[in-house]
Amino acid sequence: MADEEIEEEQEEETTSKSKKFPIIIVAVLIVVGLVLAGGISYFITTQVMSNNADSGGAPVHHDPGTFVKLGDAKEGIIVNVGGIKSTRFLKVGIVLELNPGKTDVIADGKVTEVADTKIMDTTLQILRTVKIEELDANKQDDLKTRLKQDINKAIGEGSVYDVYITSFMLQ
Repeated sequence: MADEEIEEEQEEETTSKSKKFPIIIVAVLIVVGLVLAGGISYFITTQVMSNNADSGGAPVHHDPGTFVKLGDAKEGIIVNVGGIKSTRFLKVGIVLELNPGKTDVIADGKVTEVADTKIMDTTLQILRTVKIEELDANKQDDLKTRLKQDINKAIGEGSVYDVYITSFMLQ
């Protein structure tokens, strides 16, 4: 009988140990899963944030800019496109959003004379040298990006927040 009692106690110990074993495994797996999920989240967040910082573009959040229309107030800019012998004309309305913090570009809410001259010169050079195929409606974003980059080179990086094309007529 004593042997039977010992065997029963051993069986009870093994069954209680076998019941505890899966619970411990589940608890360990949950903890490992949480640590892994946290690590992956941290990695993704740091990568996204560093990619946004490295983009080099205009800041995501900036002070409201000063809007300036290029060319004639009513007509905008009229320029011969496609070379000297071309009979094609472009009438375009371009509005620049300029950084009001750049005092060498904006003074008393208006563009300085030097900056205005550089902006118009750069804009006209780009519009005169652009090919007719590049003036397609699907490629206007490329034209806007080129204008922004070249004008920023001419008057100082960070001066132009954005370029808006308000009218566009090719004849």
